[in-house]
Amino acid sequence: MKIDLNAIPVETGTTYPAEFRSAVAGRSRQRVGNAARLQNFGVNLTTLAPGSQSALRHWHSAQDEFVYVVQGELILVTDDGEQVLQPGDMAGFAAGVANGHHLVNRSAAPAMYLEIGDRTTPDQAEYPDHDLICTPTPTGRAFIHKDGSPYQLEDENP
Repeated sequence: MKIDLNAIPVETGTTYPAEFRSAVAGRSRQRVGNAARLQNFGVNLTTLAPGSQSALRHWHSAQDEFVYVVQGELILVTDDGEQVLQPGDMAGFAAGVANGHHLVNRSAAPAMYLEIGDRTTPDQAEYPDHDLICTPTPTGRAFIHKDGSPYQLEDENP
């Protein structure tokens, strides 16, 4: 099935708790895998504005991830340090390897990459630089503190 990129909505925003949302404020993506009705893995065409990042640095318990840089320059940040990624460069992150990673756009121009990840469940994402875990629930997923307590939703009373 040929995918018409112009017909796929551009999504912004995040489900992160409010205190973490600014980190990905300049991220937008098009869910091209969903447009092709893929079931076993997702594919997003993601754009990072200057100064934005792909996510908080994280790793997954059960899901593999792969990125391919299409345009611009990105910095890959992992436990091993930083590496520059340019068009044609790739990186992969195996499930269960506790090496937090994310991409940062420190350039003056937008950067674009394909992100590919499988949909294995249950999966938990851990964020080594923050008091944050994304854990599966019976109805989807939830963000919790590392001590297991839930994050309070914005519309709840303190």
